[in-house]
Amino acid sequence: MSEANKPVPIPGTEKAVSGRDRVVGQLDPNERIEVTVRVRPKPSGPGIASLESMVMKLGAQKPADRTYLTHKEYEASYGADPADLDKIKAYAKAQGLEVLDASAARRTVELAGPIGKLAAAFGAKMEVCKHEGTTIRRRVGNLTVPASLAGVVVGVFGFDNRRMAEPQLRKRRPHGAAHAENGAFTPPEVAQLYNFPADLDGQGQCIGILEFGGGFDTNDLKTYFDGLGLAVPQVVAVPVGKGRNAPGQDQESDGEVMLDIEVAGSVAPKAKIAVYFSTFTVKGWVDALTRAIHDTVNRPSVISVSWGFAEQEPLQVPGSPPFIWSQSAVDAVNHSLLAAASMGVTVTVAAGDDGSADQFNDGSAHVDFPSSSPYVLSCGGTKLAGSGGTIASEVVWNEEQNGEGATGGGISDLNPRPSYQNNPPVPPSANRDKHVGRGIPDVAGNADPVTGFKTLADGQAGVTGGTSAVAPLWAGLIALINQGLGKNAGFFNPLLYQKIGPDGTLHDIKRGDNGAYKAKQGWDACTGWGSPDGQALLDALK
Repeated sequence: MSEANKPVPIPGTEKAVSGRDRVVGQLDPNERIEVTVRVRPKPSGPGIASLESMVMKLGAQKPADRTYLTHKEYEASYGADPADLDKIKAYAKAQGLEVLDASAARRTVELAGPIGKLAAAFGAKMEVCKHEGTTIRRRVGNLTVPASLAGVVVGVFGFDNRRMAEPQLRKRRPHGAAHAENGAFTPPEVAQLYNFPADLDGQGQCIGILEFGGGFDTNDLKTYFDGLGLAVPQVVAVPVGKGRNAPGQDQESDGEVMLDIEVAGSVAPKAKIAVYFSTFTVKGWVDALTRAIHDTVNRPSVISVSWGFAEQEPLQVPGSPPFIWSQSAVDAVNHSLLAAASMGVTVTVAAGDDGSADQFNDGSAHVDFPSSSPYVLSCGGTKLAGSGGTIASEVVWNEEQNGEGATGGGISDLNPRPSYQNNPPVPPSANRDKHVGRGIPDVAGNADPVTGFKTLADGQAGVTGGTSAVAPLWAGLIALINQGLGKNAGFFNPLLYQKIGPDGTLHDIKRGDNGAYKAKQGWDACTGWGSPDGQALLDALK
């Protein structure tokens, strides 16, 4: 074997092994699958560190003082080198694989072929497992490429098809007939309580929404918006890979999709809504983010994500990496979100609905990714009560004793504490190791299903909460703010932590807890800097 063909590990591709997996067989080598190859930024460009530095400087400025990258400028400086794409395409064809697509802006090459050939091409060790009753493909160990592609390929996604996205919504549980509507709000009522700018409607904006299952029904949307006295917003479905708008197959996911559209669409009724349907795997995350962020047709100015997955799983095989997300997957997601920030796109992400435990009752605190990415606006949850069009009370959402969830929030073990959280410093984790990492959430909003949003999905009216509702609520507000500014608010976390939050622009939530963390004056790991005062935030960003 020549030196150029010698297999070399791709750094960061080693995957954690779940102790809940049970190996049940080997894969059929002829099964056809698709993978996404992630490519390095062009070597002649400024590099990721330069992009991160630029984004942090932009985020500390008022939007009026910023100059964002255009899509063409981003591609020219930080996209993949076409020569690198050609190398990967040539290698794939030599291995008998089909090249489906290649994009310099997205830094991806999409391939298809028999899993046996794909596994051989990238050194993938594969097994068939049962995971919580579901049969999945599991990849273990590192991936490899020939030495001639070392450093060119930084990740390959699609071998492992385990579920890595969960919707962050909670349906109100029945507590008697009279309880069905008591305390619930329509999204415009919540917008009024939060003082969203009344003279703005989202005209000229596009809200991108990422979905990993389910679908929307146009008849339900018409019924819902007719009931609010609003015109149905323009909603377009954008298929990503094998993702499709598929209502009626998964009611929970349908509920998520409809909640997202109904909340965002009714607080910014003139905004276009582009719904990107992907699959719930790591490949689905990478594909959905890159497609939405680099969509030059719909051009979303804000993207809402109501899905997430825990950073780590307690039941892991000793000796395997600590995180369910491989480092190459984390880098692919974070670098895509960094690209969004550089081009002036705000990304709002739900912080989770299972309190500080985040789906696992192992006695430790955990958080969700990508809510823990330093480049998103992480959205926690509150319990909101109104009186006569004003806020009567607002506390941390925690209904775990009633089986109705609690807001996520805490300190990331996966992502380091970003510079904007250094002064004043976000405290260390509540866990024994007192780890210093990215603190979430950044902001909050109404999420308790007891005081949730009136929704309609699969023909059924109900009340829905969860931080799933907060991400599109904030996305709708950002669309209004973008319209009011005449420019995208973009990534404003540094400004939020340096001035907007400490100045008391938001509604500071000082009562309640999510398990390991308690609300207090200023930032906390339950509700961040607080719930929105929409007009005050618009004024602060001018």
